[in-house]
Amino acid sequence: MATQNPATQTAAAQASGKAPAAAASASPAATTDNVLRPPVDICETAESIVLRADMPGVTRDRLEVRLDGNNMLVLEGVIGIAPQDQMTALYADVRSTTYRRQFALSKELDATQIAASLQNGVLTVTIPKRAEVRPRRIEVS
Repeated sequence: MATQNPATQTAAAQASGKAPAAAASASPAATTDNVLRPPVDICETAESIVLRADMPGVTRDRLEVRLDGNNMLVLEGVIGIAPQDQMTALYADVRSTTYRRQFALSKELDATQIAASLQNGVLTVTIPKRAEVRPRRIEVS
C-alpha cells in the first residue's frame, strides 16, 4: 500500500469532494501569509456572549472586526514594524503578521448590536442576545 503525505491526501480529498470545508475554502492568500489564530476566551452572561482575543501589537487602525453575511464574525488584525522615513531596510528578520479568527453566530444573537473595544492588546467583542431568548423572571401571583 502506498503512503501519501498530508498535502497529497488533502489534494486527493478535494478532488474526490471529501475534503473538509476549511481545506476546500482556503484562499491562496491565507496559505502564503503569516497568519496566526489568536487565543480567544468566550464567556456567556444572561444578556450576551463576550469574546476576548489576545492580539498583542495590533493597533486600532490595523484592526478589523466585520460581519460577513448575517452570521460570520471575522476578527482580523495586522502587526508589523512601520518603516522610518529616512531608513531603508537592507535586511529584515521581522515581517508583518496577521491575526485572524472567524466565528459563526447563532440566530439567538443580535448581530446588529455588536460592540468592540481594544485595550492593551486585548480585543473585547460583546454580542448581545436577542430579547426573546434572554432569561426573564415571571412574577407569581
